[in-house]
Amino acid sequence: MEGKPMLLRALAATGVATSLFGSPAFAGSPLPPPPPPQDRIVIDSVTASGTGCPTGTAAVAVSPDGTAFTVTYSSYLAQIGPGVSPADAQKDCRLSLHVHAPGGFTYAVVSAGYSGFASLAPGASATQRASYHFQGDPRTTTSNHHFKGPFDNTWRTNDTVPVTSVVFAPCGEERSLDINTELQVAQGTSSPSATSFMEMDSTDGRISTVYRVALQRCR
Repeated sequence: MEGKPMLLRALAATGVATSLFGSPAFAGSPLPPPPPPQDRIVIDSVTASGTGCPTGTAAVAVSPDGTAFTVTYSSYLAQIGPGVSPADAQKDCRLSLHVHAPGGFTYAVVSAGYSGFASLAPGASATQRASYHFQGDPRTTTSNHHFKGPFDNTWRTNDTVPVTSVVFAPCGEERSLDINTELQVAQGTSSPSATSFMEMDSTDGRISTVYRVALQRCR
């Protein structure tokens, strides 16, 4: 839409992928890859850590043109109930991204979508939280989504950052972008014998967390 930052849509994917730039051939002679367009970012690398994404359970797929990414989790579950460790009531995952912006541009996350499944006993509650932060910058954008039992269904949340609140990466500097997510389940007034849980999951057992970013020209 004219007059607003361009949204780059993350492509759905499974497994780990890397940015790929093809080397097209013409008349049998390979040509050098074309230069990146001036209206996109290129994601260089992503690392994940946290109780909700132990080593080997979180995968990042970068779109073929390097403009966006999708994160999938296979073990991201917060739960309470008989025989469940108190530490399992809260799980988190931190993604640290190294992103290259095209010359003269900077970028920011302006929206993100999350989905999963939750089963909450009457009186129990759950919270899905996310925050977005550039390394070395005290400004942080945070969102919270609350759910109350009884609840036994899939869930989906969407974070949209107002244009006036978007925090862009510093121009001319390469800093990691940290995306921190959290799931938390509370017993509340539910029965101590009841089990409640919240997970980031999809019908195939893993969730796709789709992030969108915006570009603006540096001044």
